[in-house]
Amino acid sequence: MAISVQSNSDAKKVTINISQQFDYSLHQSFRDAYRNTNQTGTTYTLNLSQATYMDSSALGMILLLKEHAEKLGGRVVIEKPNESVRKILTIANFDQFVTIEG
Repeated sequence: MAISVQSNSDAKKVTINISQQFDYSLHQSFRDAYRNTNQTGTTYTLNLSQATYMDSSALGMILLLKEHAEKLGGRVVIEKPNESVRKILTIANFDQFVTIEG
């Protein structure tokens, strides 16, 4: 499966792991990964260490996640993107409004 989700016991930290390609084919499962988490102040970590590709629809999905997180007073952290995925995020200026680590 290209998406897996882990959360701590109080759902204040949700980690969404993406493997392989992050594109429109993951839209529904990506949305399902976070939409039922409604805890105030939740940090959503998007682990892209295993993602080999990202397209523009993935950027849109990250924006939807960011909007969801901000409604709850939370935030989004993108973790461990590989060089090519990081380049896409940088070109799209995502480093200006989400934290990118690793």
